[in-house]
Order: sequence, then structure tokens, then C-alpha cells
Amino acid sequence: MNHLQLVLSGLFVGSFYALVALGYSMVYGIIKLLNFAHGDLYMLGAFTGFTVLSIGAGALGGGFVALIAIMIIAMIATGTFGVVLERVAYRPLRGAPRLSILITAVGASFALEYGIAVTHGSNPEVYRIGIQGGTLDIAGARITYAQLAMMAIAVVLMVVLDTLVRKTRSGRAMRAISQDPKACLLMGVNVDRVIARTFFIGSALAGAAGVMAGAYYGKIDFLMGFIIGLKAFTAAVIGGIGNLRGAVLGAIVLGLLESFGSAYLGSEWRDVFAFGFLILFLTVRPTGLLGERVTERV
Repeated sequence: MNHLQLVLSGLFVGSFYALVALGYSMVYGIIKLLNFAHGDLYMLGAFTGFTVLSIGAGALGGGFVALIAIMIIAMIATGTFGVVLERVAYRPLRGAPRLSILITAVGASFALEYGIAVTHGSNPEVYRIGIQGGTLDIAGARITYAQLAMMAIAVVLMVVLDTLVRKTRSGRAMRAISQDPKACLLMGVNVDRVIARTFFIGSALAGAAGVMAGAYYGKIDFLMGFIIGLKAFTAAVIGGIGNLRGAVLGAIVLGLLESFGSAYLGSEWRDVFAFGFLILFLTVRPTGLLGERVTERV
């Protein structure tokens, strides 16, 4: 059994989980909301890309240029939808009990899933973009150029996000609101605008992951966001919910665990292994790998 092959496979899957997990952590870090509709924004991004591909197939052609163009459009569309979702479903409930907001997020998830099922049908759709390309051999392990390119795109997006949050004025506002939103209001920070911007960025990243998944795996369906939403949430919790670098680390750990677990136990045990590890891990370190204990604000 080639362990390097398992590592490469785990890193590839982990890059998808990371893009979705970052949105979970961004939103939770700022307003302490577990947005369970976030996985369905991944699905929405995939279907947005499919729609663009269907309409402009002749103009876009195929290959990575078409993939990048479709991804940008899907990121804008899903980011905008994330802002609308925050404004309509979450902002009016910001001062409500946490359970009310959680139920609203679950309702938004089902609304997205079955809205897509009504508009696009319940059968899987095929992504005809053709990006597989050749294969690179590394010490007996094989990885396609398509996988390398998608991992590179994911890394670029994650680095840009990390730079935005840590080095820009907008990022400082996000971090300040996560610490004390009331003080930010007194200091003249437009809290609603920063939260909306956070939803836009997180949703756009999920949309990008959805397009990449559709292009690589070749098909999409209206329930595709459910399981990856749970996996991304698991990754965010393992890394430390609310910590962006922790979300990436947790996604890589989860991807590697699934890769090695599937190889040794069988692919049918992959999800059992992943969620079982989450339970065991949280009993030992409930704050996650990079998480910190925080006190509840009153």
C-alpha cells in the first residue's frame, strides 16, 4: 500500500473540506452562528456553475480557463446569495435565542436543497468541462494535473483570505467584532456591513469548492451539500471552531483520516471513521486543535 498516494488523496479531499469549513468558522467566529445552510451554498455554487456552463458552453469552451471563469461567476452569485440569506433569515433573529437561529438555518438548508430540486430536477446533472489532463508520478504515487491545479486554486484562495483577515482594515474589523460587537458599534464600526461581508466571503469560498467538485467528479445533485457540510463542520470543530487556520488544519486532518481509514477499513467505513473520530477527539480536546477556551459574553 502506497502511503504517499493516501497522503495525496487526503490532501486533495481536505482542500475541498477546507474551503467550506472556512465559511463555518468565519461566521461562527463573528456572530457565534452555526450556519447549517452553508453546505448547501457549496451545492448552489456547483449548480450556478452548471447553469453558466450550459448557457455559455460555446463561448467558454473547456479546460481551466473556462473553469476559472465559471468559478468567478459562481463565487459572485453564491456570495450575493449568502448576503441575502444573512439579511433575510439571520439578521432579524440576531438577538433571539440560539435555538431559533439554529432552526432557521436548518430551514434555509432544506429550502435551498428542494428549491434546486424543483428548478433543476432531482436527477444528477453532468458537468461537461473536460479538465482531467495528464498524470504526474511521484515516488510511485499518482496525482492528476487537474488535482494539482485545484489544490493550487484552493491554496491561493485560502492564502488570500488569511491575508485579508490578518492584514487589512476589513479583516481587523472582523476580528474586533468577534471580540466585542457592542464596543465596535460605539467606535463607529458598521457591524451589519462587516457581518454581511463575512457572509459574502464565506459563501463565495463554498461556491468555488462546489464548482471544483462538479468539474472534477463530473456530476452534481441537489443533496451534494449535505454530507460535505457535515464534514466541513467536523473539520472546523476539529481545528477549533472560529479559528480560520484551525479550520484548514482540521480539514487536512479529516481528509487524511478518511484516506487512510478507507484504505485500511474499506470505503464503506469512511464516514463512520470520520465522525467516530470526531466524537473521540472532542472527549480529549473539546476546544479543537487550535481553539481556545472562551467565556460566554453577556
